[in-house]
Amino acid sequence: MTVQLNHTIVAAHDKEASARFLAGLLGLPVSPRYGPFAPVEIPNGVTLDYMETPGEITPQHYAFLVSESDFDTIFARIEQAGLTFWADPHHSRPGEINHNDGGRGAYFEDPNGHNLEIITRPYGSDG
Repeated sequence: MTVQLNHTIVAAHDKEASARFLAGLLGLPVSPRYGPFAPVEIPNGVTLDYMETPGEITPQHYAFLVSESDFDTIFARIEQAGLTFWADPHHSRPGEINHNDGGRGAYFEDPNGHNLEIITRPYGSDG
């Protein structure tokens, strides 16, 4: 059996701005609008479909596995944007990155409060 995640809907107060925020940090384009969505396609084929939602948004977590060189590029964009970043999902280690599983990782928030993460090694990959 073959099962792959194809897309997920991401709640946003401003779908266009939120899609541009993520795409800009990751160095990806915002895909053409599809119905009520502002999609950002990740290179592995999964699409994050931003959809406007009125009222309060429940923060979700989205983690992106990137190469070491892409981490450097994305992290530089995070710093250049003046975003607060953390080494942990609970945001108890501000201004730090982690070195879990022999790689590097950092957490930051998008404009809607979603907890985004970039990592260079999958969790559990260091034996």
